[in-house]
Amino acid sequence: MRAMMKALLLICACAMIVVGCSSNGGGNNTPAASNAGANEGATQTPEATKEADKPSDEKVELSFYYPVAVGGPITEVVEKMSQDFMAENPNITVKPIYTGSYADTMVKAQAAVQGGTPPDLAVLLSTELFTLLDMDAIEPLDELIAADGGDEYIKDFYPAFMENGITEGKTWAIPFQRSTIVLFYNKEAFKAAGLDPEKAPGTWEELADYAKKLTKDGQWGLEIPSTGFLYWMFQTFALQTGDNIMTQDGKKVFFDTPENAESLQFWRDLAAVHKAMPEGAIEWGTVPSDFIEGKTAMMYHTTGNLTNVKTNAKFDFGVAMLPKNKQYGTPTGGGNFYVFKGLSDAKKQAAWKFIRFMTDSERIAQWSIDTGYVAPRMSAYETEKMKTYAADFPEALVARDQLEYASAELSTHNNGKVSKIFSDAIQSVLTGSSDVASALKKAQEEADKALEPFNK
Repeated sequence: MRAMMKALLLICACAMIVVGCSSNGGGNNTPAASNAGANEGATQTPEATKEADKPSDEKVELSFYYPVAVGGPITEVVEKMSQDFMAENPNITVKPIYTGSYADTMVKAQAAVQGGTPPDLAVLLSTELFTLLDMDAIEPLDELIAADGGDEYIKDFYPAFMENGITEGKTWAIPFQRSTIVLFYNKEAFKAAGLDPEKAPGTWEELADYAKKLTKDGQWGLEIPSTGFLYWMFQTFALQTGDNIMTQDGKKVFFDTPENAESLQFWRDLAAVHKAMPEGAIEWGTVPSDFIEGKTAMMYHTTGNLTNVKTNAKFDFGVAMLPKNKQYGTPTGGGNFYVFKGLSDAKKQAAWKFIRFMTDSERIAQWSIDTGYVAPRMSAYETEKMKTYAADFPEALVARDQLEYASAELSTHNNGKVSKIFSDAIQSVLTGSSDVASALKKAQEEADKALEPFNK
């Protein structure tokens, strides 16, 4: 019996040795195998390490809201740029979603946020910053900027365009679809009225004088839209007369000032006294059409309509900086890129990659050429394509040059209510239903009340 037990023990011991040898030689699930793998990892070649550091092939899909506020092929341009991005980044799918006007786009973005399904990124008015912050809807971009481009990238944007995207010491938006207000004028109409077609009005007095001389049957001397972005148009006059109409933190406004009273009275007088502009409401969307059709000889409008006018006007036209009062001035305008909260890290990185692609110097130069918007980066104007374009069409540089005198567009907390209060007050004066002093006093009181919760 003892001999049999010894034999069995010897057989088991040999079996264990064989198994152990087999495991050490090629097994994949034993501690010995794991340790061997770890040791191999510790001595990987540089090539193997680089391979491990390569980004994964994870597929990412981005929803992207964008508006259209001017004439021209904006939708086609955005779609083409998105397709180009996806061709370079096959693991990222961008779904551009045309969402109507700026106002429509903001309404849809708000509804999506409230419904728990926000877009991944969007182009919205630069003035929506405080509304988006109050909704806790967007991400600051400083870490993304620091990791990809840093100061070299962000300081290449014109400072006037950055004003509406920075608050609380953080950067919340990247300029894209940006503009200023400029003066368009019909050179042929100028000739017919005995005016120098190469000399646009440079002061308020000249503007009123030119507009009167250009007014005749079937043609107004000037049209300034008074719907859609009424407060924005007013800011041109306010900045040419005094300081801006709000604080940088969006908590206070300055509507009821002597400078604003002077500005609003001048705007009203262009129609009521000088009879050089239609009285009442002048529609935002019809003013460019009126200019192209020869129904008005001059217009104030966004430079974003430059390509539309260039393509469709059948006459020689000029573009000039806005006439000054005490100084030159214009608010900036247009839309910025925003990244919404709740994105996975992969989506956030993909959204940033898309923003960087869309604002590349060469690409944003072509965007400016295709649309008429101002290229928001200084380096865009150093590209050969922009130099060539501007040499043939110097009007494309007017809005860029005017940035020297530009300031932030009206943007506050409770922005929708505050801007409506002010726009309603301006409208009441332009339609003759209120005098300037009463309208501005009422607007100031109502705006102060709307902003009161943010000043406690």
